[in-house]
Amino acid sequence: MTVPFVLAVPSKGRLQENAEAFFTRAGLALAKPGGARDYRGTIPGLDNVEIAYLSASEIASNLARGAVHLGVTGEDLVRESIPDADRRVLLIDGLGFGSANVVVAVPQAWIDVRTMADLDDVTTGFRAKHNRRMRVATKYINLTRSFFASHGIVDYRIVESAGATEGAPATGAAELIVDITTTGATLAANGLKVLDDGVMLKSQANLVASRDADWNEATRETARVILDHIAARARANKYREVRTRFTGCNDKLLAEAHSRFGVVAPFGGPTSSGMLTLHCPPAQLYGLGSFLRDHGADTVSIASLDYVLDRQNPLFAKLEAFLGR
Repeated sequence: MTVPFVLAVPSKGRLQENAEAFFTRAGLALAKPGGARDYRGTIPGLDNVEIAYLSASEIASNLARGAVHLGVTGEDLVRESIPDADRRVLLIDGLGFGSANVVVAVPQAWIDVRTMADLDDVTTGFRAKHNRRMRVATKYINLTRSFFASHGIVDYRIVESAGATEGAPATGAAELIVDITTTGATLAANGLKVLDDGVMLKSQANLVASRDADWNEATRETARVILDHIAARARANKYREVRTRFTGCNDKLLAEAHSRFGVVAPFGGPTSSGMLTLHCPPAQLYGLGSFLRDHGADTVSIASLDYVLDRQNPLFAKLEAFLGR
């Protein structure tokens, strides 16, 4: 029986929209043959791929137990819910969406508390005065324990938050919080501030691989194809294609263009007719165009790239190294 390759993506909201857009841009459009409400999908052209639509937290737990091969979920959930995460899963690549920080936030009225060292002093004094430990409301129990331990803070206890964590100090449920935030506006609206060194984790959506999934020859090859698409799109985003023709181009000129503008010549130097194709970072396009015209080019054309397929696939190489092959 053929083992399906399972790719887990978020099942709802902005994360689902962004994940589907990400794979579509990579030439891997996700389809739901059973309709929009179906929780299983496919990638047309990759017959052995099964898309599992799960919540972000379910994706993390399924990665931990090897029920899916690849999944899209936040690094915060990976670090929080998977013990020894770096051994059990591989964060292959950040996807550029779902960005948020896990932070330590205290009441703005605590004007003398700006750092974790200040918080350490306050928690010690609080216990001496009230004969109990200061309460920290959070959903991130493991991350909190690890981060507080790294700063030598021991006089606290965790109150697990089931609702809106940022409201805990105002309701008297806790003295401070550890929570996730994107802009900090909600924290500020609730009279809270992030400590200067209180950013525990800068998280974003990641493409994550599970070590314990069934990695046979077929599933590895499927992973290679998927990661080849993603790497090709990522390389295309880094460059624009620049074309020109002039006889005065030589290796010395190309070396200077590379040094000054970060260009690469993917097909080598100019042809016998003087035709030259370069890949250039977008921010350097005008500078490169002016440079080429100053050295004899009459016309320089610039085009966007959809995909740049290279012999080397750094994402798949990273996966192979993680799996021990």
